[in-house]
Amino acid sequence: MSSSRRIDETLRESIISRPDMILDDKEMMHALIAANERAMGGNIVDLRGIAMERLESRLDRLEDTHRSVIAAAYENLAGTNQIHRAILRMLDPLEFEPFLRDLGGEVAQILRVDVMKLVLETAQNDNDPVVKRLGDVLSVAEPGFVARYLSESSDAPLRQVTLRQLSAGDAHIYGEKAEWIRSEACLKLDFGPGRLPGLLVMGAEDPHQFTPQQGTDLLAFFAGVFERAMRRWLS
Repeated sequence: MSSSRRIDETLRESIISRPDMILDDKEMMHALIAANERAMGGNIVDLRGIAMERLESRLDRLEDTHRSVIAAAYENLAGTNQIHRAILRMLDPLEFEPFLRDLGGEVAQILRVDVMKLVLETAQNDNDPVVKRLGDVLSVAEPGFVARYLSESSDAPLRQVTLRQLSAGDAHIYGEKAEWIRSEACLKLDFGPGRLPGLLVMGAEDPHQFTPQQGTDLLAFFAGVFERAMRRWLS
């Protein structure tokens, strides 16, 4: 009877010569442990088996955490490269109008946003020829607009970068594209002493592209570079 239950010799020799095949196979190890527990009977508590189950559970959690950390690191690296490329492209133009046109063109494409608008506060009207020529990117607003716009959905102190989801965009900023804007990044701009603030707005059709839970360090860096570039043009 014992000979009828013996394992096939070829398979037995293969296992003996390469035991790691069994040890590395999680399902097979579970089957062997379960068979060992059945052989011991139901009245015996196998502390070693319990310890192994707990260790496997901890290992699974560690592997999940490891994958999450790696994914976050790759995403952060990709975001950093994206911001660097956008900044380099933004610094290429030698004149103000190409600088602004690139902002709504290649810079917006690199950042993968659907609309990019620069809002400048001014006490004058929007009949300036430059504003008319660059209306797709540039718009003007009355003093105090930036603070009101950033605080309209929250009583929290104003931050340099505000990320939020929308049911629709603001028509004053996005014009005819406002109805399909579902999230935006608002970068508050400081142009220096004696100058009114500005606002750089990135609008997206995807409601999950910008959310309040996301980090803002890279966009804050982009805003700082943009402020310095604008100060150069304004001077």
